[in-house]
Amino acid sequence: MSEQPDDPLLGKPALSFCLPDADGTRVCLKDFAGKWVVVYFYPRDNTPGCTLEARGFSDAVDEFAALGAEIIGVSADTVESHKKFAEKQNLRFRILSDESHDVLCVYGVWKEGKILGGIERSTFLVNPEGTITAVWRRVNVFRHVGEVREKLKERTGTG
Repeated sequence: MSEQPDDPLLGKPALSFCLPDADGTRVCLKDFAGKWVVVYFYPRDNTPGCTLEARGFSDAVDEFAALGAEIIGVSADTVESHKKFAEKQNLRFRILSDESHDVLCVYGVWKEGKILGGIERSTFLVNPEGTITAVWRRVNVFRHVGEVREKLKERTGTG
């Protein structure tokens, strides 16, 4: 699905969080203050769609960095699962573990009864001031990285 212009989180401050990455290091959203941040939520490590999306973001890390943006992936998988996934796919950005589903719930991406861990594949673009400036829900992995990159270019005035 495309960007959600009527999403209730759009235009609001990004909800703060601290979660462990694939190495077990705590990473907090506030650590990226002053930068654009792409926070994307995905259902499960090592599944076809999630792998395609992760590879897409990983391949585009340099392009996003040139626009002043960091990429963070979040799922409910364990730190150990993330470590294996990141190493196997040579991911060049952080993936964070939310086993408690706390962050997934506050961002409205945890959906009870859904297949693949209950996570609705969603992405939030956070500006350097910490405001959510774009939201995508029910993401199509085949074109999503390009959509996010184009929106970031638009928001930064480089597109």
